[in-house]
Amino acid sequence: MKKGGFMKDALILFAITVVAGGCLGGVYEITKEPIERANQAAQIAAYQEVLPEAVDFNSDGMDERIAASADEIASQGYGNVYIDSAAAAVDASGNNIGYVVSSTSGDGYGGEVKISVGIDEDGAVTGIAFLSLSETPGLGMNATQDSFKGQFAGKNVDKLTVTKSPTGADDEIVAMSGATVTSNAVTNAVNAAIYFAKNCIE
Repeated sequence: MKKGGFMKDALILFAITVVAGGCLGGVYEITKEPIERANQAAQIAAYQEVLPEAVDFNSDGMDERIAASADEIASQGYGNVYIDSAAAAVDASGNNIGYVVSSTSGDGYGGEVKISVGIDEDGAVTGIAFLSLSETPGLGMNATQDSFKGQFAGKNVDKLTVTKSPTGADDEIVAMSGATVTSNAVTNAVNAAIYFAKNCIE
């Protein structure tokens, strides 16, 4: 191949790469804001699912608390878990009725497990909602069923444990059949949220 032909092909390829990169950058800029709005809407919907009595959620100062507590939460033995966001839940009279904490476990069988956890003023879990779950259909994906996630509501302990042989203890979460990894990932994400609400906000 002639040198001139090689240079021509290289320049054409470079031009295509520049144009394609510019197009991708443009698409990102166009879609970034709608994606952020959709994510925020999904988060608010999850907040309202776990604390339906709330009419507003105040996240003032929470980012600072999350950053300050990251190492502390990482040292609690919950695995690869971190806090994403948090907000105080407010009722129609403006009273604080608890907190909603979103946390992520990187220890899911199929990837990250992202949840929002409602915790009332007394420290009891009011419920959990899934923001992201990519587990095995018929096994880990059963975490979204009330038979599993419903176990968390009403629990008021400092730490929950997963078991296959329940004794009726308050701190027990019964593992899903064939999905112990997912059961542990969800439970540890809840544990991180509980710890944050009880130890890192006030």
